[in-house]
Amino acid sequence: MTTTHEEENKMAASDVDVSSSIDQNEDRIEELTDEELYNLVEETLQANNVLKNETNMFEKYLKRVDTKDSTGTGTMLVQAVQEQTTSRTFRKRTRSRGQSVDRNLKLTAEQKCDIAQRELEELKEEIEKLKDESERILDNYKAIMEEADIQIAETKKASYEFNRDIVQGSVNARTSKIIAEKVVRYFEDKIRSRDTLIEKLRLKNSTFRVQKKKLQMQLKQKEEMGEVLHEVDFNQLKIENQQYLEKIDDRNKDLLRLKLMTGNVLQVLNTYKKKLHTLTVESAQLKQEISSRTELLSRIDTETRLVEKERTKALELNQKRRQQLSDYKVPEVLDYVKERASLYELNKTVRMWERKVEIAEMALNTYRKTWKQIQTHNSMASWFSNERREPQQT
Repeated sequence: MTTTHEEENKMAASDVDVSSSIDQNEDRIEELTDEELYNLVEETLQANNVLKNETNMFEKYLKRVDTKDSTGTGTMLVQAVQEQTTSRTFRKRTRSRGQSVDRNLKLTAEQKCDIAQRELEELKEEIEKLKDESERILDNYKAIMEEADIQIAETKKASYEFNRDIVQGSVNARTSKIIAEKVVRYFEDKIRSRDTLIEKLRLKNSTFRVQKKKLQMQLKQKEEMGEVLHEVDFNQLKIENQQYLEKIDDRNKDLLRLKLMTGNVLQVLNTYKKKLHTLTVESAQLKQEISSRTELLSRIDTETRLVEKERTKALELNQKRRQQLSDYKVPEVLDYVKERASLYELNKTVRMWERKVEIAEMALNTYRKTWKQIQTHNSMASWFSNERREPQQT
């Protein structure tokens, strides 16, 4: 307030100085040089700017002046300005250019301070209104963002459940296609759950409406009984409301933190699920490999038993051969020579008999040919004899 009064006093003093300098310059305008005229024009422009700002502020003030103002400050200020206007007269002086200049009406420092104070209060009220409106809009946007986050989370959850239960869990092993009955059942369950949620919200809404009617009736009864809330009660309610808003803000922060934790947990869960899927596939491959290795091991065991049997037989045969070798005695050299001589004689006899057999076979073949010729000759002779008998009989 003190700073505002000082500024207004300075502005009023500057206005008085400018007006006095203008009066003095009008008396000796013809004696001024170009530089002095330039300075005079600059001072006049500055004074005009100051008066223009004051006029704009005063016009805004007059537009907002309420005729029902309890203090009557605005009405008194307007009356003072009107009296000042009627009491002053416009002086005209002849200049070199032949134009007339009107005297400007000035406000006192107290009036300027009052106007500035009222403008400041109005600006503060407008700022508070804009702040409240901005907070309300910001709260609406926050609520919309939270609702969007909840919808996104629900959509992701529904998509994950659909992929888990339908896309991956409802595939026919034979045709590798999704079973339609499970898809229809899944959507029917979802629609049924949504209908249940809608019914719950409808009941909750009706309950809130009943509570609202009860509160309105209680408020109406209090107004009829004269139990009107005073400013202290409103202040207490504002304090409680502020406390509740702080609690709600804390709960929202906790909820946001829990949502972030839930998102992180879901990411970790998806990572572990991917690892589990990979390990499951690897486990299936290992089981298949173990079964194949087990079959191979069983075949190897069977072959091992067969080889063991053959090895046992071979060992027995080897033992017999070793026994025979151990029992074998080398004959004398003379006996060996005799045996070789007898073998030579036997081979010679065999070759001789083979030669005799060949000669006998050759003789047999000759006899067979002769026999065939005799049979052929006899058959021809019998045929000719038969041919001769037939004409004689005829």
